[in-house]
Amino acid sequence: MPEILIAGTALRVANVFCVGRNYLEHAREMGSTIGTEPMVFLKPSSALVFAGEPLQLPAWSQEVHHETELVVAIGRGGRNIAAADALSHVAGYALGLDLTARDVQAAAKKAGNPWTLAKGFAGAAPLTSFVAADEITDPQALEFTLHRNGELKQHARTRDMAFGVATLIAWISARFGLQSGDLVFTGTPEGVGPIVSGDELLLTLPGLIESRFQVA
Repeated sequence: MPEILIAGTALRVANVFCVGRNYLEHAREMGSTIGTEPMVFLKPSSALVFAGEPLQLPAWSQEVHHETELVVAIGRGGRNIAAADALSHVAGYALGLDLTARDVQAAAKKAGNPWTLAKGFAGAAPLTSFVAADEITDPQALEFTLHRNGELKQHARTRDMAFGVATLIAWISARFGLQSGDLVFTGTPEGVGPIVSGDELLLTLPGLIESRFQVA
């Protein structure tokens, strides 16, 4: 299993939970709506790619999109975690990309099939380095960006999340249970779009994270 490093401590990755449609404007751009509960899916840990590694696009997709997200690393697991206690279970935060083979996803949706392949292919979950949880007082008071080839494509304000970090931790812990090393990709804002070979992606959480990824 892959490992992440937070403040000098290694943490073995367990599950990778991802939240869909957690920003209203992104839901609108996808022609969808936000429900009364989070929409959660899984990626395999083999989808993880770390800063410095090239992004390999799958040959069987002609339209891979970037989706930039705040990622939460769980340091202490549990079940039925109260929202009021949820942030005490967080070990650190990073930025990540929920890469999506959009053409494959669209075909799967049309056929009524699962879209695991579109979201979980090898390399579909790039991650920046992590910052320790105590460096971020309020995860709902953050802004982060994605630039593609120097052009701003996504700009998120985490206060715009439909379901905040604490709510997501509480909900996931009640339905699935959480364990140390679980990652939660918390959803993407509007501005998703295609990437191609040769692109450079810059993910920034001002003052804390600045990480570049090269598309092979």
